Amino acid sequence: MYFLENSVDHVNKRGSIEVIAGSMFSGKTEELIRRLKRARIAGLKVEIYKPALDKRYSDTLVVSHDERSITSTPVENASMILLLSAGVQVVGIDEAQFFDHGIVAVCNELADRGVRLIVAGLDMDYSRKPFGPMPDIIAIAEYVTKVHAICVECGNLANYSYRKARDKNVVLLGEQDIYKPLCRNCYNKLTESREEN
Repeated sequence: MYFLENSVDHVNKRGSIEVIAGSMFSGKTEELIRRLKRARIAGLKVEIYKPALDKRYSDTLVVSHDERSITSTPVENASMILLLSAGVQVVGIDEAQFFDHGIVAVCNELADRGVRLIVAGLDMDYSRKPFGPMPDIIAIAEYVTKVHAICVECGNLANYSYRKARDKNVVLLGEQDIYKPLCRNCYNKLTESREEN
């Protein structure tokens, strides 16, 4: 009987990793908030974490560009998420690209514990290179949703976060004052034009 009870407990723990990835202004955080609110409606214990350096809208809220929000806990590093999420059934992580690479092991450990993990982040930086730990999180995820913005130049689907400022730092927090979503064609045109000037 002991073996049967342990087997049932193990089967009921269906941990998984879901990733919502895309460019800036693509609705990643909006989708993260939607999924977490639905989990709360279902009566599940939900917590959301974000990197402490992201204070664009609020110190403690995760806020989407369309001004939807959910209370979160800002953390300095990925390992803090493990310490704070005991007994939690659903964990949300926003702006995962800003975490250290330890976030990958944290995601795996939480999923192995039976937690449903929902991670949102930029898959590429402003120069179209894979951003931080996001490619590794995508690789270990059971489910990946790629969301798109609308190109502000031509109206097609946008996949890239074009940086208007000439700052070369990979991490540069900003909104529409610094970034705009572009499709491949418009990104290439503006990049070539900038290089010529």
